[in-house]
Formats: sequence, C-alpha cells, structure tokens
Amino acid sequence: MDKQGQEYQWLEWAKELQFIAQAGLTYTKDPFDKERFERVREIAAEIMSLQSRLPLAQVKDLFCNETGFQTPKLDTRAAIFKDDKILLVEENDGTWSMPGGWVDVMETVKSNTVKEVKEEAGLDVDAVRVIALHDRNLHNQPPYAYNVCKVFVLCEVKGGCFHPNIETVGSGYFRLDELPPLSVDKNSYQQIEMCFAARSEKNWQVEFD
Repeated sequence: MDKQGQEYQWLEWAKELQFIAQAGLTYTKDPFDKERFERVREIAAEIMSLQSRLPLAQVKDLFCNETGFQTPKLDTRAAIFKDDKILLVEENDGTWSMPGGWVDVMETVKSNTVKEVKEEAGLDVDAVRVIALHDRNLHNQPPYAYNVCKVFVLCEVKGGCFHPNIETVGSGYFRLDELPPLSVDKNSYQQIEMCFAARSEKNWQVEFD
C-alpha cells in the first residue's frame, strides 16, 4: 500500500463498516440485530467525525442518511470541443471543471448530461457517446466517504450561450496545454487528456476503471 493509501485507510474502514451496517439494517428481521447494526453505523460515523474533525451530527447527516442497499452514486461530465479546445466552466471558488453533476433520480445518464450542460454552461447539446466510466476515488482527490461512478460523455453543441448562474460564473474553451486551475475533485488533468484522446479516436473503446 502506498503512502496515500495508508493515509486514508481509516476512510476505507469507515466506509466498509457503513456499508455492512446499512445492508444489515435493510435486510435483518431481528430487532436485536438491528440494534447491533445501528451501533456499527454509529461507530463508522464516529471514526469519520474524529478523523475529519467534523461534528458528529453533520457526519451522520452526510454519511448515514440513506436507506436501502448502499450503491455508488452517479456523476456525469460532458466533454465538449471546439477548434481542438475543451469547454470548461468556472466554479464559484475560481477552479474549472467539465460541466456536470449528480444524476438526478428521474434522469438517465444521457438526459442528465444534457441537463447539466444547459444549467452550467447555457448550451443545448446532444450526448453522442460514452468515453469512460471511472471509480472516482481511484482518479480524483480528496477521496469521498462514499463511492461514485463518474461517466464521461462526448457531446456536440446545437446552440445556446453562457449565462452566469448559481453554480458557475464563467465558461471558456481551452487547449490541453493551457488548462486553468482545475477542480480536481471533479476532473483531473489525466481525465481531460483522456477526453481529448477519445475525441480524435473514431474507434475509441470505453474506458472502465
């Protein structure tokens, strides 16, 4: 295990305890087992609170608020190109990312990609093809307390223009060698580089990782 893996081993343990507890709470019929699983989930939250220095109540709200069998969340990112440049939107903190966000309950990967681009970049797009499916915690920092599957989707612009909104304050197209400061928790340089490669490769094979 590398140094970074050792640094965040506590997070992996806490996530696994949370997963076991939530699965147990979902399927157990025994009231005594339910109490035990609830305590296991509390222990996971206490570990998170101690290591992250967040209040326990806040951790429980973020980390222990789901019901049912726990599965990864979905996040979509749109790869939009013009003149060998990729579209990025500027976040409120001054970093930049590919347009995207959590997949809403009533949306598909395709419709969510289109929706997020419209909301964050003001553009109407067609979602053309999937570039990659990434396990977020293998590619982006810092690691999250839950697993996320990131779906990168190549898109083509049909129309529209950018307007400042509650999520983004600017947009622009950038060459790979002139990227602005990135929101690395959402997209890394390597992921953007991958999208450039996928755009120019007609027989691109979807990347699973």
